[in-house]
Amino acid sequence: MRKQMENSLENKCYTGYDKSMSINDKLIFNILDLNHVMRSLYEGKASQKRILIILNEVKSITQRDLTARLGIQPGSVSEILSKLENAGLILRTISETDRRTADISLTDQGIKMAVEAAEQRSRRHVEMFSCLSEREREELLALLEKVNEDWANRYGMPETHRKKCYKM
Repeated sequence: MRKQMENSLENKCYTGYDKSMSINDKLIFNILDLNHVMRSLYEGKASQKRILIILNEVKSITQRDLTARLGIQPGSVSEILSKLENAGLILRTISETDRRTADISLTDQGIKMAVEAAEQRSRRHVEMFSCLSEREREELLALLEKVNEDWANRYGMPETHRKKCYKM
């Protein structure tokens, strides 16, 4: 099995790079390639679809809490929320507990779009790993979790940040 993997790696084309790259270099380039694909396919940290999905989960949230959950600048959230509001997908209502803030929730049309977006995301996630068997997906997950944990400890990304970043 190991020899088969080594032969497979040797046959991969690392265009523009030295053919004698180490396996670590090849791992990094593959992770970078996967990141590029995921960024182009995924709706991003602060896309309209992601915000709709979050709002459908939580039903109502303040802009401050939404901004913290997304991990982006408040101005960026304001811009996206304005677009969603103009499209009739969200409502902003003054908070009963703090008159200085507004609670954000979905309209009926927004709920429909959020459900569609969540279904698209789910189909995409299945499709993205369809080349792997169930066992291979479990192995890949275990290996990625191991690397993720090590890198978090080694390079200082706290676990709370990682969990916060990937709340769906």
